Amino acid sequence: MTTTSKKTSAREETRATRGTGSLLGDTDLYLFGEGTHTRLYERLGVHLREEDGQRGARFAVWAPNAAAVSVIGSFNGWDREATPLSPRGSSGIWEGFAPGASRGDLYKYHIASHHAGYRVDKADPFGVYHQVPPQTASVVWDLEYTWGDEAWMQSRAPRHELGAPMSIYEVHLGSWCRSVEEGNRSLTYRELAPRLADYVISCGFTHVELMPIAEHPFAGSWGYQVTGYFAPTSRYGSPQEFMEFVDILHQRGIGVIIDWVPAHFPTDEHGLGYFDGTHLFEHQDPRKGFHPDWKSFIFNYDRNEVRSFLISNALYWLDRYHIDGLRVDGVASMLYLDYSREGDDWIPNEHGGNENLGAISLLRAVNEAVFDQFPGVQTIAEESTAWPMVSRPTYLGGLGFGLKWDMGWMHDTLDYFGQEPVHRKYHHDQLTFRAIYAFNENFVLPLSHDEVVHGKGSILGRMPGDRWQRIANVRLLYTYMFAQPGKKMLFMGDEFAQEREWNHDTSLDWHLLGDPLHSGVRALVADLNSVYRSERSLHERDVSPEGFEWIDTHDSAQSVLIFGRRARADDGYVLAAFNFTPVPRHDYRIGVPAPGHWRELLNSDAEAYGGSGMGNYGGLESSDVPAHGRPASIVATLPPLAGVLFKYEPAPGKRRRSASKS
Repeated sequence: MTTTSKKTSAREETRATRGTGSLLGDTDLYLFGEGTHTRLYERLGVHLREEDGQRGARFAVWAPNAAAVSVIGSFNGWDREATPLSPRGSSGIWEGFAPGASRGDLYKYHIASHHAGYRVDKADPFGVYHQVPPQTASVVWDLEYTWGDEAWMQSRAPRHELGAPMSIYEVHLGSWCRSVEEGNRSLTYRELAPRLADYVISCGFTHVELMPIAEHPFAGSWGYQVTGYFAPTSRYGSPQEFMEFVDILHQRGIGVIIDWVPAHFPTDEHGLGYFDGTHLFEHQDPRKGFHPDWKSFIFNYDRNEVRSFLISNALYWLDRYHIDGLRVDGVASMLYLDYSREGDDWIPNEHGGNENLGAISLLRAVNEAVFDQFPGVQTIAEESTAWPMVSRPTYLGGLGFGLKWDMGWMHDTLDYFGQEPVHRKYHHDQLTFRAIYAFNENFVLPLSHDEVVHGKGSILGRMPGDRWQRIANVRLLYTYMFAQPGKKMLFMGDEFAQEREWNHDTSLDWHLLGDPLHSGVRALVADLNSVYRSERSLHERDVSPEGFEWIDTHDSAQSVLIFGRRARADDGYVLAAFNFTPVPRHDYRIGVPAPGHWRELLNSDAEAYGGSGMGNYGGLESSDVPAHGRPASIVATLPPLAGVLFKYEPAPGKRRRSASKS
């Protein structure tokens, strides 16, 4: 029997048993044990239903090393004897029906282990709703919701193609905007949705990326210590209210990406750790099962049931919540058995290497399942090493991700911008080095939350010079970023040059938008997004070397860098010139690939952005003077600490000559 036919049989078995008992057919149990079940959330957890004429809830939980399992909750007085569950053969799954349990009831599983008399009350690993932390019970709930985003869902696939513009706004929902009038209260999903949608549209971003939204007990983890993998955090509302949040953004034309955290989970007693008195979800050996940096458990990727859990969880968010993409956190920590481990504190794989073969297999399986069952979405790897073929198909030996964060670009670029301009000529290679590997993967250029925490300060705080120069440097950085090949990502607050380091307990400093220099940065970001989306040359070949060419990499003495971006069409060409010093470069000759008019498409030094207003009067005519190995040239002004984008336009009355093919 093929995997497809097994899954079909599982659905048929479920239809046959609905209303008469178990939601789990024999095929479900087979696929679960095989590690290939992709929809476990339809079988395990809690499901409101009617059985034998009684309304109630059916519960199912995996606890193979338990001697007894019962459901305790508000519907049975938290009585450990009132609602015992029964084992389903040798599968390790316990299940049962609780008459009278209804939507909104609280519950946990009471587990008595075979081992050393261990007893514990656990939240439901498949719970779709949990109490607001620090309370830890699960909530009996359903996921009924009427979606209004049909137009988005039918049209989203082209928005996620590699040649489409993708500009991502990373958001921590609890601190993007707070109600100061109500004691610094976090906003709810319903309050956030219209405000965030309006703001994202005004800034021109195509997507928002939410820092982990799954339930987590400690707010200071920012969501990266997950206990409720199938539940959006109740801090901001119910599951349906999070659905409404996604729905509203979709209806406004905004994609929603979430951080997904399969690399580790916390040790909180009510969570997944030591679930049935054994290391069930985590690897038993701490050299593979405990993360030394994060003091958390690491999933046992070699265990088939854990694979089914994680694959199902990835698909759950795409299925039930219409999520458009998964940014997978901590991929490097999954790939390497010796990640952040000293000496012999790790176990080599069966071939003697440091590659985590189970994690590699899991990541490939997740990506294959995602793109097979939800072909209109994206997956993005946060992978910080030179692991090969992260964003290449699995059939070619890759990990199967659609995109990968370019951490090298981020580190090199921010280090360069942290240098005083007088010293930048000695660090020119930090800008040019990226071209060596820029098309080895399908990259996202990330300026994420990680760059504005843990004493790093803000993006603005990294910049040298006086206040004007620091903000000019920020404008220059963003212009350089948007001109580079690759998808774009800014963390919230970066778009208006937040001055202080991000604090998850407080709102962004929105009052800064009353300052012309800060509002000018936001205006620039909006225009950069507009240009990036409208100019095919700036996105159509984001992951292709044919879309990029150097014009001049050698002027390190003046810290000037010039390159071109081209679209597939003959007339799609943008020239990008950057002056990384506060000294204006007048009469600077730039070789261009074709004669004609070169319109000044964007200038980060424009007065509208808080700049000095130095520029090129809207554009320049080329001359027949060769330069930089090109047949023609323009003589430009490069403003201080600024980037200028020029778009090629053929000279009126002259035979059209392609800039793309010169």
